[in-house]
Amino acid sequence: MLNSEVVQARRSAGGTEPRLRRWRLILADDHKILLEGLRTILDNSEFEVVATVGDGRSLVTAAAALRPDLIVTDLSMPLLNGLDASRQILRHDPRIKILMLSMHQNSSYAIDAWHAGVRGYILKTAESSELIAAIRRVLDGQLCFEPEMTQAALNSARPRENEAHDSRGSLTQRQREVLQMLAEGKAPKEIAGILGISARTVEFHKYRIMDSLGLHSVPELAVYATKKGIVG
Repeated sequence: MLNSEVVQARRSAGGTEPRLRRWRLILADDHKILLEGLRTILDNSEFEVVATVGDGRSLVTAAAALRPDLIVTDLSMPLLNGLDASRQILRHDPRIKILMLSMHQNSSYAIDAWHAGVRGYILKTAESSELIAAIRRVLDGQLCFEPEMTQAALNSARPRENEAHDSRGSLTQRQREVLQMLAEGKAPKEIAGILGISARTVEFHKYRIMDSLGLHSVPELAVYATKKGIVG
């Protein structure tokens, strides 16, 4: 899959460092046209796009199998959102660097991403040159967040990488997975098949989630998940 004969230059703020291979990337977004555009921009002499995926669960699987240098992922994706996918990936392989490419300008999303261990967060309105520059910075070990969105919060808090809970209330990873799929309109039996658990266990998680968040119905869960960027 890799061509070790090709010598590329690693570009960074400090200068140029030779590399024996291209940086290996995985791209994740549920919009196929966007994925095709990203692949066109990024699959070049400097970067090798080793996979493109359309949902968070496929992203976790691809990351484990391919062990890329960097992942560019959307925030809102089916089955498993970009934040929770990032948590799972970094728990198993903290070496992988993740850059979030999102339509959400609300700084709380960027802060949640930072707390999850994501190394950068840029908007989909960015120019292709800005995306490439952000990828290079993250690969060089730097953080890359929109200053106007996150600087104050980044200065006032320390990252809590890969923590089990986040600002969505005291929900476990499994509860967040169930919450997302309920919000996407999936039935408990369908969720059970995807997660490999019983429908009864899904119902148990559903009521625990509603109790934890102070909500009383699946439509209320869907509204909450939409406001929090869990679903698009």
